[in-house]
Amino acid sequence: MISFAQLHETAILHKGGEDNVNALLPSCKTPAQLKKQKDAYYLENMSLRIFRAGLKHEMVDNKWPAFLTAFKKFDPFYCAMLSDEDIEQLLANPGIIRHLGKIKSVRDNAAFVRQVAGEHKSFGHWLADWPADDLVELWQLLKKHGTQLGGMSGAYFLRMVGKDTFLLTRDVVAVLIAQGVITKNPTAKKELTQVQKAFSTWQQESGRPFCEISRIVAMTVLG
Repeated sequence: MISFAQLHETAILHKGGEDNVNALLPSCKTPAQLKKQKDAYYLENMSLRIFRAGLKHEMVDNKWPAFLTAFKKFDPFYCAMLSDEDIEQLLANPGIIRHLGKIKSVRDNAAFVRQVAGEHKSFGHWLADWPADDLVELWQLLKKHGTQLGGMSGAYFLRMVGKDTFLLTRDVVAVLIAQGVITKNPTAKKELTQVQKAFSTWQQESGRPFCEISRIVAMTVLG
């Protein structure tokens, strides 16, 4: 497998200099910062990711103030207690996106957030304490216990809230295949474990967070 130093050199070449590469790098929160965030912050971003899926982000973002009002700023206790009648009223709200499955996911995920928070002080504590060398298992738990957090939605949610993670974008997957880490788009646990090992190796070599490594890997692909 190619070294991270080689990947970095290629990214610099493609982007016309190290400063240009650095300007495109994402950032992540420290464990302490993750722990300081309220549970509502995580439920809101979880919901934002779900409502954005398949839609133009700008359109969803423009409606988001109405969502904050409708869901009481995504207070997990309030959202978990929504009745079926409350859901029907939300479906009649012209200010939000009236998608039954996505609206119900807020209630389901509020219960999930509350359960995790009850077991780990807060949802942020749970994320902050999750080991970096087993991120794909965190993805799987979000998929299993959350609602509409399968595919890459769980990973994108983590990126949104600042939990360090890599993303399996089309370009990243192409590099992993070219390097023989996987043979196709990874979905099975065995394939995802191989991906985790590759990123952990690059992290040990570089000392960088996964989010930076992931973006740099993607920059090595032209087009």
